[in-house]
Formats: sequence, structure tokens, C-alpha cells
Amino acid sequence: MHSIVLFMKAAGVGLAVAAPVGPMALLCMRRSLALGWRRGLATGFGIATGDGIYALVAAAGLTGLSHFLLAHARPLHFAAALALFYFGFITFRARPAAVSPEPGRGTYFGSVLLTLTNPPTIITFAAFFSVLAPRNGFYLSAAWLTVAGVFVGSLLWWCGLVAVIVSFRAAIGARARRLIDRIAGLFFVVFGLVELRRAIAR
Repeated sequence: MHSIVLFMKAAGVGLAVAAPVGPMALLCMRRSLALGWRRGLATGFGIATGDGIYALVAAAGLTGLSHFLLAHARPLHFAAALALFYFGFITFRARPAAVSPEPGRGTYFGSVLLTLTNPPTIITFAAFFSVLAPRNGFYLSAAWLTVAGVFVGSLLWWCGLVAVIVSFRAAIGARARRLIDRIAGLFFVVFGLVELRRAIAR
């Protein structure tokens, strides 16, 4: 019973971390709308994997790796800024396309890497896990169970988001979709500027 409760709590953490609207949510929504549910799910699966990796670092107490990632947060924020500027450019200029038949490995791995450009996420998970941790600490099975819960919770959020976006896809015409792409492109640039500011301010 305790394991089930721990898993459910960790899933709630995964949902809480995934839910806020940010560049990754925008990327998942835009790909679902423009390219179809396969690309949307591949993106969401990649984001959930990135969250799971950071949850593993926090739950396992890998302080050396945590310090390394946090110490190199500046170049990672720069990388995120460049990626977001790129997404902004190609999204702004995109034309409505047919549904892509295959998501491609690049969609998944690119989403994982972009999620991992935000090392402070480890601090967020560490704060949550300090509340979730059993009295005797995170033993191995509890750590893996917590990481699995975070991954499942995050993935459930992205699956639900993709389902909602795709359900509206058929009702949105090419002109409206092009307008959405231009707005999304501008938002990507804004998120890129935020990442650039975070990199410079460190």
C-alpha cells in the first residue's frame, strides 16, 4: 500500500512539473496541431523522459552530477535559447502541412535534450522529494518507484494535451493554422530571450 501511495504522489509531482505552460508545452501543442498526434506524442514522451532523468538524479542523490549540471547551467541556457530561436524562425515561416506519418527519432531525442537544458529542474524535484521521502530515506526500490511515478504523471499530462489539441485540429483551417504558427513563432522567440537573459544573468 505504501508503494502505491508513493507512486501516486510521485505521479502528482510529474503532473505538477509538466502542467505549467512554457516553451516545451508550446512545442508539443504546435507539433500536435501542425504535424499530427504522432509528432505530438513523440515530443511529450521526450519531455517526460527528460523529467524522469532529472527526477532520477534528485531521488538518487547524485550530488556530483547535480552540481556539474548546475555549474554548467549558463551554456545550457544558451543552447536552449538558440534552439528556441530556431523553432521560432521555422514555426513563423511554416506552411500548413499534412500529418507526418512517422514521428522520427529526432523528434523524441530533440525533446529530451531540450528538456535537459534546464538544470534547475533538479532543485524542483529535490524539493518535492524531500516531502515524499520515507523516514529512512530513498532506498533503491523507492527511488525507482518515485522516478517511474514522475515519468508516468508527466507522460499522462502530455498525452491528455495532445488528445485535446488533435481533437480541434480538423476544425481549424489552413489560414487559422498559419496565424497560430506565426503567433507560436513569436512566443518561441520570447521564450528564447528569457533563456538568453537567464544565461547572461548568471
